[in-house]
Amino acid sequence: MSVTHLDHVAIATPDLDIGSTPYLALGLHPEGPDEDVNGQGVRVRAFMVGETLIELLMPTRPDSPIAAYLEKRGPGLHHTAYRVADLDAEMTRLRAEGARFLSDAPAPGRAGTRVAFLHPKWGAGTLIELVEHLRGQAGFDGTGV
Repeated sequence: MSVTHLDHVAIATPDLDIGSTPYLALGLHPEGPDEDVNGQGVRVRAFMVGETLIELLMPTRPDSPIAAYLEKRGPGLHHTAYRVADLDAEMTRLRAEGARFLSDAPAPGRAGTRVAFLHPKWGAGTLIELVEHLRGQAGFDGTGV
């Protein structure tokens, strides 16, 4: 199995400060500055809990997937993300199992990662993200964030 652990849980919110309120009350602190992921049209604020992140996602443009999600469903759980060692190999393996992805190729993600989303219809109604951490590797500069 190439999933190594839960990478993060993503929460959609129209406002990072309001969305942060319960996490700050729990005694958590943001992990560094907020980060824009331009390819997804979101600003991310992350809170570390053990080895797992809670990511708050706020749309930065009206045509972003998070803006559409908020319009349709309101704030709340958006997706769960699982860390994989080799995203390309995992996508190939899952496609052989009948998995459907939202895009044909991985995209740049937050903090120097590559990501791919599995279609919620394949994921039993849940949007699943696969995350490969690449910071410092040649050939990937993370400029999509």
